[in-house]
Amino acid sequence: MARWQPNASERLVLAALDLFDGRGYEKTTFIEIAERAGLTKSTFFRHFADKREVLFGGDTMAGLLAEGIETAPEGATAVEAVAHALDVIGREAFTPERREFSARRRAVIAANPELQEREALKGLALTASMTEALERRDTPALTACLAAQLGALALKIAYERWSETIDGRDFGEYARQILRELQMASDHL
Repeated sequence: MARWQPNASERLVLAALDLFDGRGYEKTTFIEIAERAGLTKSTFFRHFADKREVLFGGDTMAGLLAEGIETAPEGATAVEAVAHALDVIGREAFTPERREFSARRRAVIAANPELQEREALKGLALTASMTEALERRDTPALTACLAAQLGALALKIAYERWSETIDGRDFGEYARQILRELQMASDHL
């Protein structure tokens, strides 16, 4: 593959996932990822800071969540705005074509503590993004924090269920159902 072909970032992600899955995260170098993708190491570093970042999508998810909250209907409650954001994530990032990739990605992360740590840090960043977006909607800080925490937990559980199940339901359906379940559970605390 020529270096100038489109989708370099996606090619790097797929190459990394293949190598991490086959050889293990620890045994794979960023040079091997670039070579597998048909790219150079400088192209790799234009897209990712290190090999760990390849599976985490930069700030794309945080931006989509913030956008989803900001574009939620006027008058939506904090949780309704978060649900709207989870729908946006489902349409933009968790499409049916990504389900198999997501299942493989989860397995690779589960097998490596360094990637698990990065996944946890990403979760914190997503929660912060949702909290800030809710506060920009004039949601009181404590309410924004709680709604964002519920949203982050719903996102995590929905991602796990969606990536391991093929039942025709889209990510947004899983996320909304889980968000409702979490709300009901919190009423019984």
